[in-house]
Amino acid sequence: MKIFTSAQIRELDKYTIENEPIKSIDLMERAAKALTRAIADEWSAATPIIVFAGPGNNGGDALAVARMLLEQNYNVTAYLFNISGHLSDDCKTNKARLADKRSKALIEVKDEFEPPVLAAGTLVIDGLFGSGLNKPLAGGFASLVKYINASPAKVVSIDIPSGLMTEDNSYNIRANIIRADLTLTLQHKKLSFLFPENQQFIGRLKMLDIRLSKEGIEKTEAYYTLVEENDIRPLLMERNPFAHKGNMGNALIIAGSYGMAGAAVLATKACLRTGAGKVTAHTPKQNNVIMQTSVPEAVIQFDRDETVFSEAVDAEDYDAIAIGPGLGTSEQTAIAVISQLRRTQCPAVIDADAINILGNHRAWFQQLPKGIILTPHPKEFERLEGHSADGYEQLTKASNLAERLGAFIILKGHHSALCMPDGHVMFNTTGNAGMATAGSGDVLTGIITGLLARGYKQREACLIGMYLHGLAGDIAARELGEESLIASDIIQYLPKAFKRLKD
Repeated sequence: MKIFTSAQIRELDKYTIENEPIKSIDLMERAAKALTRAIADEWSAATPIIVFAGPGNNGGDALAVARMLLEQNYNVTAYLFNISGHLSDDCKTNKARLADKRSKALIEVKDEFEPPVLAAGTLVIDGLFGSGLNKPLAGGFASLVKYINASPAKVVSIDIPSGLMTEDNSYNIRANIIRADLTLTLQHKKLSFLFPENQQFIGRLKMLDIRLSKEGIEKTEAYYTLVEENDIRPLLMERNPFAHKGNMGNALIIAGSYGMAGAAVLATKACLRTGAGKVTAHTPKQNNVIMQTSVPEAVIQFDRDETVFSEAVDAEDYDAIAIGPGLGTSEQTAIAVISQLRRTQCPAVIDADAINILGNHRAWFQQLPKGIILTPHPKEFERLEGHSADGYEQLTKASNLAERLGAFIILKGHHSALCMPDGHVMFNTTGNAGMATAGSGDVLTGIITGLLARGYKQREACLIGMYLHGLAGDIAARELGEESLIASDIIQYLPKAFKRLKD
């Protein structure tokens, strides 16, 4: 599913109007019907409703919803804020339609505003500002938002909570953004919905199909995309019935220091569970007993050092390597990491401490091979590119870095984002809060490495890897619950995740 910018949303509305063809007021009526159905599904006609409508098309939507709810015998009072004396054409039309329906239900605010009591049990419909907002709310509108947020009333926002911008909120004033209990967004998710700091404003999210032009959607190029199951299924390779371990991929996992053998265990097991024919784990000698007993299927290759990764190894015979989980960041290990990356010709995944090492040696960026995969969580990414004000700024930095390095960067989170060398960003849609547990990232590293070893290209390995990782976590959470989920559970449920996609 494509994610469009605010400018693209306007163009898509325009394309639908011109090519369906349909009048803009009738498209608004179609959206209002979908909004009204969604509200009526959750709140009965006994619920008193206060509608706050702005002067633009978001306000027009809100006034149309107020009229439709009145027709269903809801008790509705609508406040239309016309401070500047200028309403959009469709807002003006819906003002007239509501006044014709029941004039006492409409209060037009032109100067002084006496706010209504917003008691518990009241529903507020927020239609002040929509996806076209491009600056923080101020003055009276900011005061109204704070008044609504301070009330015990439930809040439904139309399309996007008023005050929240569609993409970049790094300079926004967060106290001046509606905190909705439910956001009814039209046709597509907005980019800002995918960042964790904005969840406090969105509440529950429902997408409503208002039948915007399919042709227009297909024609409009989007730099941001949500990855869904139907995108992943066609990418999966068939397993040859005559396959043997020699042609199913040979992977090398460089992981674990003394005391961090678990990271090596998780990455190695995940790589095996993803279907690699042979997996070698390179780890310090002190990890021998743990590795041999925990992952008997793996080949264990010992570092010459007892406790750390100290020297690059020959990677010529491997189809893919991963480096980083549990390595530590000593200078000896750092030199070994960059030496390993310089001499590696096959696809490689950099994770965890290998990323931290790069953050401490930024001049080494230029030595990274094209097509390298990095899988940082937000704090690890900060060590690479510095502090970011919010998720949008961090995503922008990650996307720029991917283009600059010719790399694939998976910025891990609730909606992990794959930033690609061509500037496109693809967001994952699987996963849950139970996966916020130590070792989960090591599992992802093993999964992607296993897919690379199998012969998947970097883009496909990243997409399938992050989707499978989240799907296995979702299946595990359904059976075990989020609270008790641990990283090894994700590996345990990988077979069920594969089976779901294959079936």
